[in-house]
Amino acid sequence: MLRQVIVTAMLAVPSLLPAQARPQSVVSGAVPSGAASSAAARVPNELGRFPIVEWHQVVAADGTYKVSRERFRAELRELHARGYVPVNLSELLDKTMNVPAGKTPVLFTFDDASPSQFRYIERSGTLVVDPTSAVGMLLDFIKAHPDWKPKGLFCALPAAEAGHAFFGDKGIDGQKTEWRFPKLRFLVQQGFELCNHTLWHAKLSKYSDAVVQEQLARAAMAIDSAVPGYTVRGLALPYGLWPKNRALAFNGAWYDKKSKRDVRYRHEAVFEVSGGPARSPHDPSFNPKSLPRVPLQGGTKLSNTLDQMDKPGTWARYVSDGNPNTVAKP
Repeated sequence: MLRQVIVTAMLAVPSLLPAQARPQSVVSGAVPSGAASSAAARVPNELGRFPIVEWHQVVAADGTYKVSRERFRAELRELHARGYVPVNLSELLDKTMNVPAGKTPVLFTFDDASPSQFRYIERSGTLVVDPTSAVGMLLDFIKAHPDWKPKGLFCALPAAEAGHAFFGDKGIDGQKTEWRFPKLRFLVQQGFELCNHTLWHAKLSKYSDAVVQEQLARAAMAIDSAVPGYTVRGLALPYGLWPKNRALAFNGAWYDKKSKRDVRYRHEAVFEVSGGPARSPHDPSFNPKSLPRVPLQGGTKLSNTLDQMDKPGTWARYVSDGNPNTVAKP
């Protein structure tokens, strides 16, 4: 029997949601004293844009749907140095972000649930998070930068091929099938969140309404099997393809003959593949039913988007005033 799972960076589990939601008043104000000089120089603008970054495989070298481990670490360093702070999807939907003055939220999304994102190593009967997997690198970074907390969204596949089944099974990349559910529970215990990505990365535009609902309901049911009672609030569209009946991306049901019950799902947010930085949840035009992302892979570089967000214009960045009870605009 394996002993308790441990991780190289031991972290307290943060509360997923602050106690009170942010009221929708709009004010302007200065960054409080004591903030870092670079943050203090930014004019509060909580109607600005923020990035939802998208990673797939984190491996040895860049490629299609791949970033190198070196690059992944560099992107974390760049986001931190430029004043970005991780948030969760629930905080966006509930408008409960509590971002320090002068800082900008960033939502991390990880698609496809590959072993490169979350790998276990077995050492003397104990499971340890592989420090070269994305989760291991991210937790080690957070340990070294305690102003960040374990937040982000893992868009999981329960039954995909080539190891993309809840971060690997059947010995692929050294991952055992029985480790799959503990991995999801570990992520939630740390403070991360889970989202739907269909059962096996189905191109939803190809299928009937019945198959679409089966794909989404069975994926949600699999997450519930790993983390009983977990509420899946978001869906990442495989390849960015919508079902013919778009309404089924948000609500639907599938009849499970084994349990003789309807399995229902409800998604408040749907993620596109690309589209640039997202609107603030305080922007009247914020639309969680079509959230754009910044995909990071191959030749797509994070710096290009962040540079554009530092300029005036459509993509001007969200900058917090540090007061969770107000919404600041310049």
